[in-house]
Amino acid sequence: MKTHNILLTGVGGQGTITAARLLTQGLMEEGYDVKMSEIHGMSQRGGTVLSQIRYGDEVQSPVIEKGTADIIIAFEIMEAMRYLDYLKPDGKIIINDTIIWPLPVIIGAQKYPEDIIEDLKEKVDVTVLPATEIARELNNPKGMNMILLGTIIKAMNLTDIDWNEIIRNNMKPQFVDQNIIALQRGIDLIEN
Repeated sequence: MKTHNILLTGVGGQGTITAARLLTQGLMEEGYDVKMSEIHGMSQRGGTVLSQIRYGDEVQSPVIEKGTADIIIAFEIMEAMRYLDYLKPDGKIIINDTIIWPLPVIIGAQKYPEDIIEDLKEKVDVTVLPATEIARELNNPKGMNMILLGTIIKAMNLTDIDWNEIIRNNMKPQFVDQNIIALQRGIDLIEN
């Protein structure tokens, strides 16, 4: 089996790392060789969080080279554009339609780029989802990351893994049921 590359990117506090760790755990339990790397940056200050996951029969490095990511999951719109050069030519981007203004935009030193999604759609295969809104509808506002994890699972054909058990074994009991529901909602959002 060839090595698959998944890049998750978001802003501090969105649950990017939690989703990446659950994905890594599920892939390892399925018997894949998995390597994961994280870059936190100034994540506690609203900065970029990046997780790279590589899996297959034998993976040598956790680092995804530019132009090789099978899929990019952007928890925030601008993060999709920031890491576009990592996507392979026939790769996919799934974007949560949430905007989180970085500090330079908040203080007026910069403007948030307009038309990011339209620009991306001209270049690559893009799916835009209202994951934050869906999480709120499920009364699980922090469950957006589980919805996006579900989209990865479906897009990468990983539905045979017992993800409910992965959640049960790796999350606090009081959050298990609501996160299983959010995960399934994400799976259901992606078409075959």
